[in-house]
Amino acid sequence: VQLQASGGGLVQAGGSLRLSCAASGSIFSINDMGWYRQAPGKQRALVAVISSGGSTNYADSVEGRFTISRDNAKNTVYLQMNSLKREDTDVYYCKAEGLQSDYYGDYSPFASWGQGTQVTVSS
Repeated sequence: VQLQASGGGLVQAGGSLRLSCAASGSIFSINDMGWYRQAPGKQRALVAVISSGGSTNYADSVEGRFTISRDNAKNTVYLQMNSLKREDTDVYYCKAEGLQSDYYGDYSPFASWGQGTQVTVSS
């Protein structure tokens, strides 16, 4: 299962960006989809996660400013980022976990990451 992220870029503080991440491949089902971010020399940290049923969880630092959503028909997760701050500058990675099918009709779990997209917030 492959994930393709898009939507990063350069924005001024207080502005908005929307990230998208589409999953493709032999997908049987996707459970959680989420966004993480990582600064150079630091560990990757959870930003937001959404379950297949729509339950969400956010990092305290983005609560009220970021909104995660998903389109199950398109196997796509979104992250709407509003009121961006300089400290939101990072590389953002999407992640999906679920079940994939193979040629023989068997299922196995997967956990895939997108390639990362840079978000830079200027003052």
